[in-house]
Order: sequence, then C-alpha cells, then structure tokens
Amino acid sequence: MTTSLPRDSAPCPADAPEAGAPEADAAQADALRSGPAQAAPASTGRVPARTTAVGTVLAVLAIATIALNLRPGATGVGPLMETIVGAYGQGAFASGLLTALPCLAFGVLGLLAVPISRRVGLTGAIVASFVLVAIGLLLRPVSDVFSVFVALSVLGLLGPALGNVLIPAWVKLHGGARTVALMTLYSVMLAIGGSLGAALAVPLAGGAADGWHDSLRFWGVIVVVPVVVWAIVLTRTGHDFPPAPPQGELGGSLLRSPTAIALMVTFAMQSLNAYTQFGMLPQILSDAGVTPARAGVLVAVIAGWGLVGGLVMPSVIAKVNGLRWIVGGFGLLTTAGYIGLLLAPGVSPMLWACVLGIGGFVFPTAIALIPARTRNPLVTARLSGMAQPYGYILAALGPIVAGALLGATGSPDVVLWFLAATGLMMAVSGFRAALPRMVDDEIAA
Repeated sequence: MTTSLPRDSAPCPADAPEAGAPEADAAQADALRSGPAQAAPASTGRVPARTTAVGTVLAVLAIATIALNLRPGATGVGPLMETIVGAYGQGAFASGLLTALPCLAFGVLGLLAVPISRRVGLTGAIVASFVLVAIGLLLRPVSDVFSVFVALSVLGLLGPALGNVLIPAWVKLHGGARTVALMTLYSVMLAIGGSLGAALAVPLAGGAADGWHDSLRFWGVIVVVPVVVWAIVLTRTGHDFPPAPPQGELGGSLLRSPTAIALMVTFAMQSLNAYTQFGMLPQILSDAGVTPARAGVLVAVIAGWGLVGGLVMPSVIAKVNGLRWIVGGFGLLTTAGYIGLLLAPGVSPMLWACVLGIGGFVFPTAIALIPARTRNPLVTARLSGMAQPYGYILAALGPIVAGALLGATGSPDVVLWFLAATGLMMAVSGFRAALPRMVDDEIAA
C-alpha cells in the first residue's frame, strides 16, 4: 500500500546521499524525496494493500467496534476497586496489583502479538484473542477466589494487548487511501471506550452489594460484537500477516532505528504519566486542598482531552509542517501543567488540568506515527510490536516510583517534580520520533 509522507517530511539536506554513494542508495534517496508513492517496490519493500478484501463500511465497523472494546475491561475496575477488593477480603496490595495489571499485561502480552499473528494472521489473531477476552470477562465476576479473578482479568486483557499492537499494522495493510481516516476513528473510539468503562462502572452496578458482578459482566457481553464483526472480516482476508518483500524481511533489529527507539520512549513516558495521573493525581489534588469530587472532575477533564487529540492528530501528522515542534511541545506542556500545580495551584486547577490534557495528545500522535513512519506493513507490525509492549513495561515503573517517592518523603510535590521531569524526556523523544525519517530506511542493511 502507499502512504504519503507528511508535508514536513521532505528530506533535509542531511538526508541526501553522500558524494560517491552507490547508485542504489542515491535512487532510494530520490524515491524518498518523491514520496513513497513514487518509490519502486523493490527499494521500499512496500506491500500492496488488499483494498478490495475489506470494504469501507466493514473496515469502519471493524475498527470502531474493536477500538471501543480495548479499554473498558480494564477501566471499569477502578471505580469499583474498593468493593471488589473488599468482596475478596483483600487489602491495599490487591488494589495496587489490579491498578498496575493493565499496564503490565499490555506490555508483556503485547510481545506475543507479532509471533501469534505470523501463524494465524493479523485478523485471525484479533478474532481468537477476543474470543478468550469474552470468556475471561464473563467468568471473572463469578470467581470465588481472588487469584482466579486476577487470572481471568489477565485473560480479559489478552485481546486488548494484542489489539494495541496489531490494529495499526492492520490499518496499514488494509487501509489504503482510508488509512488516516481509520487511524482517526481508532484513536477516538479508543478514548471513548476507556471513558465509558470508567463512567458506566458504578451506574451498571446499580447500588447493590454484589452489583459489581453485573457491571464487570456487561463488557463481556458487549465484546461479542467485535468478535462477530471481525469473524466476518476474517472470511474476506484469510491469513493476512504482511508478507516479506522479495529480498527478505526488511532490515535487522529495530534497535538500529533511532525513530523506533524514540517512539518506544515516547510511549513509555506518555503511558507512565497517564497511569500515574489516573492512580495518584486525585490524591495529590486532594492534599493540595481540592475536594475529592472536584479532583475526580479534573482527572476526567484530562482524559476528555484525549478525544480531541484522537480526532485531530492523525490529520495533523499527514498535513502539518513542523510536526516535530508540535510533538515536542506536547511534552513541554505536560511539564508546564505539573509545574503550574506546584507553583500556582490556586490560579486555576482546571487550567492546569487542560494543559495536562493537551499535553496528552502525545498518545494519539504516537499511535498515528507507527504507520506514518513506516512503508511496509511488516515493518509497521514489527515497530508496533516493539514500541508499545516495551513502552508499557517501562511505563509500569512510573506508579511504582511515584508511590515509593510519596512513601519515602510524604510530599506530593516530589511526585509532581518527578512527573515534570518525565514530561521533558517525552518532549525530547517525541521531537525525535516526529522527525521525517522512515524506520524502513533506518534498519535497512
């Protein structure tokens, strides 16, 4: 398939081949200057998309239903945490374990995405994993032992962990001219699903002592919808793991690609901030004098900005010049939001929440950069299979470090300074990830 580079990705003079470089290298550089659409398949390793296999309506239904179900199974636990933990007679450790579980599962289980999809295809891996998700989410509420509840929760996170990695590659392979639109839909529905999981958790429980069973079971029923839709898609695509180009799989280790490493660090820093915000920011705001109800609203505002980011950033990546400055700026805004809470908390907590929310645009940007900074869908899958799982594993350290700092010092300010520093790291890595470079070229022999 062909995907044009963003306008800001016109190569800099430093990208030009050196004098005396082989003609093949010069030809590849010329192809990059002309945009991927004009590059020869042999030099780019591009694989044509199966644009006739998945029609537009089916593609939209597939992306919308799967993205909507990637987060509720995880976010629906938090608002019911005290009730769930109490029902099993557990304490603070169990709460911490359930809080960290999604991030850890997305990281560790996400590493299985590419190996599994090699065997059964991108679509087949999604269908099979979400069948297991439905089983896990339906059985989880009726388990009598906490360890079984945790094990079924992990099973319920398998599909989202694989989907995080595989959906960008699936869109790259099957999206064609619809790639930007489908990535926009994916980012928006992902944010909506995460918000619905948290917002509906308590209402679905209905106030009954054991109402949390029905609340958690609801998402196990809903997940049947994407299973059916993707089963239909599977009849159109068959085994759709991207084939390697004629000369073999492009390049070697992704560790040779500065862009891939920068994307991984960007994912890690953004996810670290997001999970620490959801888990600890309400307490920090309460310690600063904000009422608990108001603190919850402020955290919801931060998450709500994710809808805006998911809606606009895929198009921004495709059209706007100077993308690197925009992405780097999001990291600086994140730092500014924390410093505002530190130095001027009385000015307007809502203002700082909005600043942090806009800084969170890094997440949909990083998601959209995976297909935008690769040509071959195989490289897209490999990049997604590295950047997201390892990023989530690194991100899981954030709440642990923040909790340790809070426990050792008793000062929420220390946690905010720590998070402000991670915003600076995100600014640097985001700037590098958004440079007009293609991972395919960086890993080529």
